[in-house]
Amino acid sequence: MQPSPAPAGAVSRRSMLAGAAAVAGATAVSAVAAAPASAAAPVAAGKPDRASRTVVFRDVRPFGGAATDLVVVDGRIADGPAPRGAKAVNGGGRIALPSLVDAHIHPDKTTWGGPWVSRRPAETIADFVEQDVELFRAQTRSVAERAYGLMSHAVGRGTRGMRAHADVAPAYGLAGVEGLAEARRRLRHALDVQIVAFPQHGVIRTPGTARLLEEGARRGIVDMIGGIDPIGFDHALDEHLDTVFGIADRHGVGVDIHLHDGGDEGVRAIRGIIDRTRALSLAGKVTISHVFCLPGLSGRDLDALATDLADQDIALTTVAPSRDLVLPIARLREHGVRVGLGSDGVRDSWSPFGNADMLHRAHILGWVTDVRLDEELADCYRAAAHGGADVMGLPHADLRPGAPADFVLVRGQGLPQVVVDMPQRDLVVHGGTVVARDGEFLS
Repeated sequence: MQPSPAPAGAVSRRSMLAGAAAVAGATAVSAVAAAPASAAAPVAAGKPDRASRTVVFRDVRPFGGAATDLVVVDGRIADGPAPRGAKAVNGGGRIALPSLVDAHIHPDKTTWGGPWVSRRPAETIADFVEQDVELFRAQTRSVAERAYGLMSHAVGRGTRGMRAHADVAPAYGLAGVEGLAEARRRLRHALDVQIVAFPQHGVIRTPGTARLLEEGARRGIVDMIGGIDPIGFDHALDEHLDTVFGIADRHGVGVDIHLHDGGDEGVRAIRGIIDRTRALSLAGKVTISHVFCLPGLSGRDLDALATDLADQDIALTTVAPSRDLVLPIARLREHGVRVGLGSDGVRDSWSPFGNADMLHRAHILGWVTDVRLDEELADCYRAAAHGGADVMGLPHADLRPGAPADFVLVRGQGLPQVVVDMPQRDLVVHGGTVVARDGEFLS
């Protein structure tokens, strides 16, 4: 289903933030019997031979090209033929594509898998935050259960990595990050997860939040400390950034700040982030999410800011909310800026929409940027696969020898057509192990 613009005057997650910014079937893809053990060379007791650590995915078409075999040894793509006795999986001529990475998602807020929630009107971030708390208190399922349901669903759609934000505030304590940590533990064989302690209610405007952020970092249950609109929402640029960066520096974790502020306020916040990244030697450990002020900059101003972001290796993420707010990914990458794509919220108090399907998000990216050429469509997929990997510090799952064996098998003619048609993920492989089939996670 193609996204459509909201009616004039409607208030939604997108319009509110924009305002603030002024193998088909188990029989088709199946394991085949391994050769007799006598075919393999003997090995020492307790040490498996190469054949037992090898899986061959036969008759697959990497990126829609010629049919071949993908040989996986110890969870990585290998060069050369497979040894005798290796396990084999028949790909049936399906396209093999790199698995996807969700660089920005909020699994703690989701109602995925539960009863339908009717939402009330909201106009400001504060309104949405209030409804977040009401929905959280109304849930009969724990954060861990709801997050696990959504995150395992994402695996079934081909996601291999995820940066997950969880609200941290006095209204919740650390329930959000603790729930995500439990879901991450249960999915550790199928999904690489980074957890961000996200102060949705503000760092300064909500007393007690900074103490909770510090506790989460001290306990080692978060990978990054978040922030939100230091000027437009928290109204304390220096105090907000000093607090967030101070916690990150003291505990050796990263920073990922939501920045919806547009115009000069947004640029001032970026400059403050760059300055603190440099001062604390946190290059490569800082991300700015959304960054709605960037698309409206002139070419010269954008290039200057991108140069400074690249100099400190500060990454950016976008959720492609609209043509006016999506980041200019290609231009930023020309400057060496890492840019990832994410889902944002999924069926939460902010919006009934979202599905944690990063192929669908690549499709949306193409839709809002009005692409039509094959290479442009392929770039949308690469943003959803390699862009997020760059943000999370994961190696590219590009199907080359040595790359992690994280890929999906789908029916289709080629990569551009897959981005448009979004076929079912028939097989999802993580580290050489099949973790989902026919769009369903194999628990």
